[in-house]
Amino acid sequence: MNLLLLEEADFVAPERVVLSDRRLTHLQDIHRARVGDTLRVGRIGGLMGSATLLRLESREAELQVRLDQAPPAKLPLTLVLAVPRPKMLRRLFQTVATLGVPRLILLNSYKVEKSFWQTPFLQPASIRENLVLGLEQARDTVLPEVIVEKRFKPFVEDRLPAIVEGTLGLVGHPGAYPMCPRGVEQPVTLAIGPEGGWIPYEVDLLGQAGLQPVQLGERILRVETAVTALLSRLF
Repeated sequence: MNLLLLEEADFVAPERVVLSDRRLTHLQDIHRARVGDTLRVGRIGGLMGSATLLRLESREAELQVRLDQAPPAKLPLTLVLAVPRPKMLRRLFQTVATLGVPRLILLNSYKVEKSFWQTPFLQPASIRENLVLGLEQARDTVLPEVIVEKRFKPFVEDRLPAIVEGTLGLVGHPGAYPMCPRGVEQPVTLAIGPEGGWIPYEVDLLGQAGLQPVQLGERILRVETAVTALLSRLF
C-alpha cells in the first residue's frame, strides 16, 4: 500500500479520520506505524497529501490529515476489453487502475465463456475493491469508470462509434496488421480481445466502428500482458 486511501465515512471532522478496517491492520503489521508518524494519504475522488498518526489502538487509529496535492493525470484512453477468465479479471481491475486508465468497458465476445459473466469479481463491490487496490499501488485517488456491455453487436454498432469519434481507434489483434504505434499524443480508444484474439466477424465490425487492427508480433499474449504491453507502447 503506497497510498492510504480515505473514504468519506472515515472523516469524523474536516481534517481528521478514524480507521478500523484492513487499513488499520496494514498500519500495524506492514508499516509498523507509531504515534507521530507521517503517512501518505488520499481522499477517494479527491486530493492527496499527508497525515499524522495521532492515536493507534488495537481496534482503531486516528489521523490528522492535510490534503493539498492533485492526483496524477489519467491516460487519454478508453479501454474496451473482452471479459477475461475470472482468475485474471481481478488482477486486471488492479492493473488498469494502477496504469491510469480512466474508463474500462467490459465487452462480450464469441470466445468469452458464458460462465465468465457469473463470477463474483464482476459484482460492483468486488470491482471497487480491486480498483482501490490498484489506486493504492499507483498513488492515485480517482476510480476508473467501469462499464459492462454484455451484447457485442448492439454496443459496437450503436454506441462505440460515438466513443471512438475524435480519438485514434485501435484494436489489438494478432495477424498481418501494422505494428501498434509508439508514443502517441492523442486520445486513444483501444479494444483488446480474449486470449487468441477476436474472431474475424468481430474484427470487421470493430473496424466499421472506427478501430483499426494493430499487433505486437507473432506471440500470443495473455490478456493482462497484452494490456500492459500495448499501453506501455502507446503512452
